[in-house]
Amino acid sequence: MKRYEMVKKHEEFSEIINTGIKLKGKYLLIFYKNKTYTKPNFGLAISKKVGNAVLRNKLKRRLRNIIDNNRLLFKNNKNYIIMIKKEATLASYKELENDLINLLRKDNNEK
Repeated sequence: MKRYEMVKKHEEFSEIINTGIKLKGKYLLIFYKNKTYTKPNFGLAISKKVGNAVLRNKLKRRLRNIIDNNRLLFKNNKNYIIMIKKEATLASYKELENDLINLLRKDNNEK
């Protein structure tokens, strides 16, 4: 995930979380909202309650890699905020990837 593909502004984060559509998984929460640009943007959020900085950064690196590997599952005209739950600390890479894929497929099938 490149820097220009990220949602950075606090106002954008808040707007997507408060007014966007929510998907719940075992390890992740996904909020998304339509936008006018042609490529998807992503924001990652993780609470300090999850663990120390090393653990939080490890989870974010894993999730960025999962997003890059499954880029085609994301719709182009949306902004995504992905929140990592505390349960993700015990999950393997494959479990995180499966959770994200299942959430995105569930969203694609509902429409």
